[in-house]
Amino acid sequence: MKQLNCLVLVVLFISISTNSWTQTEKKVKVKTEYGNLYGSLIHSGSKKNSPVVLIIPGSGPTDRNGNSQISQTNSYKLLAEGLAEKGISSLRYDKLLVGESKGKISEEDLLFEHNVDFATAWLNFLTTKGYQNIVVLGHSEGSLIGILAAQKNVIAKFISLAGTGRSIDEVLTDQLSGQSHPLQPEIKRLFKQLKQGKKVEKVSPELAGLFRPSVQPYLISWMKYSPKVEIGVLDIPILIIHGSTDIQVSERDAHMQQGGNAQAELVIIEGMNHILKVAPEDLEENTKTYYNPKLPLHPELIPAIVKFIE
Repeated sequence: MKQLNCLVLVVLFISISTNSWTQTEKKVKVKTEYGNLYGSLIHSGSKKNSPVVLIIPGSGPTDRNGNSQISQTNSYKLLAEGLAEKGISSLRYDKLLVGESKGKISEEDLLFEHNVDFATAWLNFLTTKGYQNIVVLGHSEGSLIGILAAQKNVIAKFISLAGTGRSIDEVLTDQLSGQSHPLQPEIKRLFKQLKQGKKVEKVSPELAGLFRPSVQPYLISWMKYSPKVEIGVLDIPILIIHGSTDIQVSERDAHMQQGGNAQAELVIIEGMNHILKVAPEDLEENTKTYYNPKLPLHPELIPAIVKFIE
């Protein structure tokens, strides 16, 4: 059961008036060569120079609200609403091939760099709408995507939320080996081959989902980047947030990210897990939070973000 839980974790303009604040949420889209991407923009305040946060989603088939067929968290929806209550605008979006962002690209043709291009498209969208004070917030895999997008675009600040400090092959090797010890030699062999840019063919059934042929090009392109190295390129204010009960990304990764950039501020939130909810360290109890979208965000998260932005 624990092994299954770990594998699951790895893969893991219509106006609508809201009741709890005076802001408006609008459905928005951007055009890319692979099809339209759709998202939700909450505009707070009347000044264009007021901050807006681009929320970049994490790994797996995650939509703008932080949900997928695997888990229902509403984490990004709650994050956007929490920021709006503090007068901060935000834009969150469905990843390509997820939700409304149907796309015109097959999984086997999708590369990590495409996600950086898509984040850039949303940054350009915000710029054309007159936003000048743009903050990029990347969650999990979205942290590295945000770092690379920030290197190519003019933004005010960057927030890494539950991001890794190591290349993804190192992170996944740790995650999988902890629960699948007998498969550790195979896991290392597979990643070593992918690291060399070579596809793998012989894979144990337990690992077939993660190492399926159609996703191997994406993994190969993703492994090329070290978040610790890439974050060092940024010359803007940086906030790194990590939860002490994150069972997917270690606190070590947060410290590694911070070590990559002298300007980075690190905040460790006690009792917050990878999906930004209050959770214990126990694997089974922690995992249960991934399937309860009614749970609120950890109460210390929004204040930490707002303090940094303001």
